[in-house]
Amino acid sequence: MGIALPSLIFSVAECLPRRSRVEETFTETTVTDAKSETGVITEYKPRTIHVLFDDGIVQEFDLDTYVLGVVLGEMPVDFELEALKAQAVVARTYALKRNTTGKKHKDGAVCIDPGCCQAYCSQESFLEQGGTSTSVQKVINAVKSTEGQVLTYQGKLIEATYFSCSGGKTEDAVAVWGTEIPYLQAVDSPGEENADCYWDTVVYSSKDFAARLGLKNTGTPASWFGAVAYTEGEGVDNMVICGKVIKGTTLRTKLGLRSTAFTIKTDGDNIIVTTKGFGHRVGMSQYGADAMAVNGSKYKEIFFHYYPGTTLQMHT
Repeated sequence: MGIALPSLIFSVAECLPRRSRVEETFTETTVTDAKSETGVITEYKPRTIHVLFDDGIVQEFDLDTYVLGVVLGEMPVDFELEALKAQAVVARTYALKRNTTGKKHKDGAVCIDPGCCQAYCSQESFLEQGGTSTSVQKVINAVKSTEGQVLTYQGKLIEATYFSCSGGKTEDAVAVWGTEIPYLQAVDSPGEENADCYWDTVVYSSKDFAARLGLKNTGTPASWFGAVAYTEGEGVDNMVICGKVIKGTTLRTKLGLRSTAFTIKTDGDNIIVTTKGFGHRVGMSQYGADAMAVNGSKYKEIFFHYYPGTTLQMHT
């Protein structure tokens, strides 16, 4: 859920975002498997995963040893068990998808940069940094109880993108990456209001704001802003600023905003931007998953809510 791994593990307040890119699917073979909900399952061969560390070294891990480390690194361990289970299935699916397409890193490796692939924290590192053996066992239970389970769409592993907090509604993939994906559509995500990253406010001077966007600093800031178009997920699709139409995703990047779900107002020479949520908001909201679990939803209900139309199948 962020940029710096140590702060991820214990601090819910960090609320850092996921930024997984959408890539193409893979070529598969099918086999019959009594454990599959459909009876037909793609044969995903890898039981190990190649992991690229920050020092450039690639190590081979047992799949679920890796998934355990991802859950420890990506989701606060005080979240509900059902949310941790959902995270385990999503992390496993994401890693196998990367392994199969092989388009991000050599040999289909996944790196430990959460801004690129997925965070990773070993049990040893978790304990060294103050985590408890009880918390580790809780995550082990989440991984083991979902062992082998992956999410597919029409027989292919899904793009299992996820992020920290939606701000109340997730986003369509097409609004963020320009690619329409049937199972990555905007859905409501209630119950996140108590997350520390639900709201955020940033104040810019007019000079700083204009410089970030490459605009001519002319006139009063109150006169700069025109029409706003919104996405299905209630983010900013585009906004007219100083006569220029600027994409919401561009504004998020250049202004360093937490999400595209934002509003802008002016106060004299200052420009005040308030955002809801944290991350690209496509796929599963981690805080939304926990809210659903708190309200009694099981892990399957969670990911079927965030990835509508997908199927739970067994990795072989």
